Amino acid sequence: MIEVTDRKILRELQADSRRSAAAIGDVVGLSASACHRRIRLLEERGLIEGYGARLNAEKLGYAMTFFVEVTLSGQSETVLGEFERAAMARSDVLECYLTTGTADYVMKVAARDADDFERIHRRVISGMPHVIRIQSSLVMKTVKRWRGYSVG
Repeated sequence: MIEVTDRKILRELQADSRRSAAAIGDVVGLSASACHRRIRLLEERGLIEGYGARLNAEKLGYAMTFFVEVTLSGQSETVLGEFERAAMARSDVLECYLTTGTADYVMKVAARDADDFERIHRRVISGMPHVIRIQSSLVMKTVKRWRGYSVG
């Protein structure tokens, strides 16, 4: 169970994790030290996994985003584990999910241009362990980008 005050703190941190404990405390009705203590407890409980900045992919030179469905040769722990380790080692694989349905995994991949994606497709994804099928979809437009979980 997450207390109401903790939910408020989580909402504030999701909106801007650079805000000080004092500023968040003002919004949620706590002193800076009490707010800092609660934030530390939320971290210890695993509700807060880390902090980071949202970067602009296009300004970094990544003009294209793809969702890539990957089917593997089997479903054993060894096969899945080897593929997952390979995916985790790649910086061009932004996200990777084990899924139900026709594909075993769905990956989000950023590329600088079509030639860059072709290189990633041929040399990286095709070379990952146990891959037997790849189907890619180009993101034409981002309609909604994730900004945080609903914490009540």
